[in-house]
Order: sequence, then C-alpha cells, then structure tokens
Amino acid sequence: MEFPTFKNEYHIKGIDLLPHRSPFLFVDELIAADETGSIGTYTYTREKNDFFAGHFPNHPVVPGVVLIESMAQVAGAALVATGLVSPGPNGEPPLFFLATVDSVKFRRPVVPGETLTTVAENTVMKKSLGKFTLRGYVDGVLAAEAVVKCIVGSKK
Repeated sequence: MEFPTFKNEYHIKGIDLLPHRSPFLFVDELIAADETGSIGTYTYTREKNDFFAGHFPNHPVVPGVVLIESMAQVAGAALVATGLVSPGPNGEPPLFFLATVDSVKFRRPVVPGETLTTVAENTVMKKSLGKFTLRGYVDGVLAAEAVVKCIVGSKK
C-alpha cells in the first residue's frame, strides 16, 4: 500500500499538538499534512492501553470506538500543525468534539503490538466545523474507516 503524500512533513509527537493525555492520547506521530489531509501513526500496546485487560482478555483487540478516536485525533493534530485552526486563548491546543460518526466499517481487528497508520482526508473545513474521511491501515491493509464531523472549540 502506498500512502498519499502531503506538502508538509512534520514528524511531531501527538502530545505536542493535542489537548489529550495518557491514557487517551492516540497519536504517536503526525508524519505529514497539508490543507487536503494528513497521515499519522499510533502503536497500541498493553503497557499504554489498559483497555486490553478487559476487552476480550483472551483475545485482545482494540475497541472500535478507540479506532475511530485514534483516526479522528490524527485529523485534529493536522489541523493544529497546519494552522487551519488556531490555538486557544492561552496558546493551548484547541479542543475537538466529535459531532457525527458515519459510514463506519471495521475491516480487520487491530491487536496489541500493531501500528495503525491513519490517512485523514479533509473534506470540509470551516471556522468551527471539520468533516473528514478517515482510513486506518495496519501493515498496509485497511483496518477501519469512517466519516466524521468535528466541532472545534475552546475551554469556556
């Protein structure tokens, strides 16, 4: 599988772009992005992800909602890195809230030790609303896909 290329290479840690923190930060690295989309990665491990202990403990898989969140976080990280959304009033990363999740398909399970590579396509970006087509791959094989709308906000 050959992934799309984007104008700007970043190689920035997700923690530097998003308001999320462990155990709910699901972007290890934003690789590249531009106004059309982005690519980023996250590796799921038992050490980082305590949900594996209870989500099918004898056959652990990443929960579908976590896959969607992981992919959406890549889109959010790219919006910050490319300057398509502004930081909050004190320079903190903006907040992103899922508004809709549509056309979700899980193509294969993702298990501990696997890296999800997310390709996010920006289909609509307004001041406070973004729509993204998200595709997550493991070893070049499509694992999950969804279309999401996110509201960009700030602390009130």
